[in-house]
Amino acid sequence: MDFTAWPSLTAVFFEQAAARRDDNFLWSKTDGVYQAQTWGAIAEQVKDLTRGLRDLGLQRGDRVVLVAENRPEWLIADLAIMAAGAISVPAYTTNLPADHLHILTNSGAVGAIVSTRALAQKLMPAVMDSGDCQWVVAMEDLQQGQAGPKAVHLWQTVMERGRAMPDDVIDYAARAKRGDTACIIYTSGTGGVPRGVMLSHGAMICNCMGAYELLKKVGLGKEVFLCFLPLSHAYEHTAGQFFPITIGAEIYYAEGVENLLRNLGEARPTILTAVPRLYESMHLKIRRNMEKEGGLKAKLFAKAEDIGRRHYLTPEKLTLLDKFQDFFLEILVRNKIRGRFGGRIKAIVSGGAALNFDIGLFFTALGLPILQGYGQTETAPVVSANPPWKVKLHTVGPPFKGVEVKIADDGEILIRGELVMNGYWRDETATAQVMKDGWLHTGDIGKLDEDGYLMITDRKKDIIVFSGGDNVSPARVEGILTLQTEIIQAMVYGDKRPNLVAALVPDDEFITTWAAQNGKPDNLADLTEDPDFRSAVSTVVDKVNKELSPLEKIRRFTILPQPFTVENGMMTPTLKIRRHKIREAYGAALEALYEKR
Repeated sequence: MDFTAWPSLTAVFFEQAAARRDDNFLWSKTDGVYQAQTWGAIAEQVKDLTRGLRDLGLQRGDRVVLVAENRPEWLIADLAIMAAGAISVPAYTTNLPADHLHILTNSGAVGAIVSTRALAQKLMPAVMDSGDCQWVVAMEDLQQGQAGPKAVHLWQTVMERGRAMPDDVIDYAARAKRGDTACIIYTSGTGGVPRGVMLSHGAMICNCMGAYELLKKVGLGKEVFLCFLPLSHAYEHTAGQFFPITIGAEIYYAEGVENLLRNLGEARPTILTAVPRLYESMHLKIRRNMEKEGGLKAKLFAKAEDIGRRHYLTPEKLTLLDKFQDFFLEILVRNKIRGRFGGRIKAIVSGGAALNFDIGLFFTALGLPILQGYGQTETAPVVSANPPWKVKLHTVGPPFKGVEVKIADDGEILIRGELVMNGYWRDETATAQVMKDGWLHTGDIGKLDEDGYLMITDRKKDIIVFSGGDNVSPARVEGILTLQTEIIQAMVYGDKRPNLVAALVPDDEFITTWAAQNGKPDNLADLTEDPDFRSAVSTVVDKVNKELSPLEKIRRFTILPQPFTVENGMMTPTLKIRRHKIREAYGAALEALYEKR
């Protein structure tokens, strides 16, 4: 497979569709049952929509905002925009009108595609206020009053108009070059206003080449993916859509994270890509299920985990008895755990944020080694990942094929290669700040080990520097706090202060159990200042502090009345905390902790 020969993402798709015309490609639920559409059927819809969009006046280089949940039409719209020579601008379904307005205005989008009435309610006010956006294509009929003065066209009508036009799409799309911008993906805003990252066709193809080289030794063949992370995020856009296209895989669209376990059993994916938060959630559920089971099942599970951990950490110390027991535990425990993931997983990949070492070790011990990777939206997005044949959980693996990594004098990770963005849209100043002499300055701190594996130590801007000059990694401390079953979320604080304090969100099940046992209200907002509840949480923090160095210890904490969510702006759609938003909301409470004696 020659990834260097493909001139564009649309060329990849049309080539694969021609070769696999009658094979199943995209699976989605209809009346509660997964049903497939073939490569040929999807290709025809891409062509119809491409011509239909051009009939609306879409020109080469124009931008089109795409707002939809994960579904076949998302892929069709994304490819059709690119095949028309335009630039796709994915937007999160969780965006508020103000977020949409920023993206529409900043990108200068001439049109938008939206899936449902519910999503249109948040998009249309922004469309009305946008001077550039002239039309909207809606996948379903919008309710009276949602359209306003801008032209709104039904998806099916645009498709029919396109179907009646001459079929020149493949030739028209062939004018695209690898260096052309294919999409503008806005950063998730962990540090402020989202910026539009211009990613070229070649950048994403380069990423797909790296993924293929990484995974080909697991025996790539008829692969199946379950698409459940937001396609508006660079990680899922490349890893969950374009990589499957390049290897001719099938894609199942999940019904949402809340239905993930059921969809895993239905789709039975062979390759799973997810963010650390999902693995943390699964880790918690598996542990709690085992605690409830108790008895022999719990003992076998604990033994399998113990031997698995030692097999990774100190394999030379395993005894003959350990190996004998491990053989049977593979059948009695690990096969059942793998069954919960569909039973035919070849590789599990983690990206989008740092994976806690203990979470990675937990799944590895249970027969599901996680391949942690690293990247940024600005790198389309993957820079490196652990190969299946040599996993080093404390690292994010060696660089992908075609990627250069070097460490600056101050420890910052620098990246060079085709995967690097074309720049920030309409922001030359910000582009110049991170692109210097052909190298992308990532803002992350790390080092390369003796095998060339990259180790991330922290975000340059997230490092907490105490008033005495010492510094600590907040991510490490937060990771250890949230490993406790009693704490679901945490943010530590202390820049320019003498020590660390923390904002904590207790776990719902812990709250319910504790409240029932102590005759207190089962309501977090009522418990934040309850001295008995604070004492229970303090016991957990004390336990964590025993694992931390003196500099890392949590001296005081505040219990927050509500969790960090996408809806309240304190988490990104890929479930990373937005530190600046949390500080805005709770900064006064955190500062007050330093005044207590």
